[in-house]
Amino acid sequence: MDQRIINLFDEYTHKPLKRDDFLKRLAQLTGGTAAALAVLPLLEVNYAKAETITAQDDRIKTESITYPGSDTTMKGYLARPAAAGKYPAVIVIHENRGLNPHIEDVARRVALAGFVALAPDALSAAGGTPTDETQMRELFGKLDAQKTRENFMKAVDYLKTRPDSTRKIGAVGFCWGGAMANQLAVHVPDLKAAVPFYGRQPDAADVPKIKAAVQLHYGGLDERVNAGIPAYEEALKKAGVAYELYVYEGAQHAFHNDTAPNRYNETAAKLAWDRTISFFKKNLS
Repeated sequence: MDQRIINLFDEYTHKPLKRDDFLKRLAQLTGGTAAALAVLPLLEVNYAKAETITAQDDRIKTESITYPGSDTTMKGYLARPAAAGKYPAVIVIHENRGLNPHIEDVARRVALAGFVALAPDALSAAGGTPTDETQMRELFGKLDAQKTRENFMKAVDYLKTRPDSTRKIGAVGFCWGGAMANQLAVHVPDLKAAVPFYGRQPDAADVPKIKAAVQLHYGGLDERVNAGIPAYEEALKKAGVAYELYVYEGAQHAFHNDTAPNRYNETAAKLAWDRTISFFKKNLS
């Protein structure tokens, strides 16, 4: 697919670009409205492909939970190994699409690897992530950055209270959630590991606050996010932060999302995920 089309969709999903304007520009790139509508399903997520591990899998247990946020009751999806015991915990942070079936599936993958996985919903104060995409985008645009960060920080406090947690906690996030994983690394001194996937980097001045080990994953074609890599890596080196950085050549932004048909890269996604789980096992044991 023409990279200009993928870049346009990236702009639509990350900037205040109205759907009508997006479709009009898509039609210009594809040669007409009919062609634009034919291309659209290749760009938008398909949650029919979201379930790689079912909630009924007898190796794990899942539940919907709530925990106290800084200014609201936070909702979340929790998955954990079925066997009784204490496990390290991982906060799974969604993209700017909210807590959806794909992220719930990612939480189940984390649980299957031997962790308590908590996926909070950033839109909890609004009643939770809506199914209507336009409404969801509007709600994300209204989020207060500091309060939202604090609500995710409270997830760390919640996981420490659970009897099935070893109190060793990490975070993995994707896109918007990748940026949040970076922010948790900055603002939660006892976070043990942070794994941002193609997430916006923190300010270089804040990097010395990071105590967690950091593993970074980027798509080679993701020019928008990748522009921040050099300054972040330089700051990590100067601060002496333990980090790993991987750029997957030929991979798009959101390459790990297997419900995004034209951006998912199976080879890069599998390698990045294997590295992620190994990283958590090393740093949360």
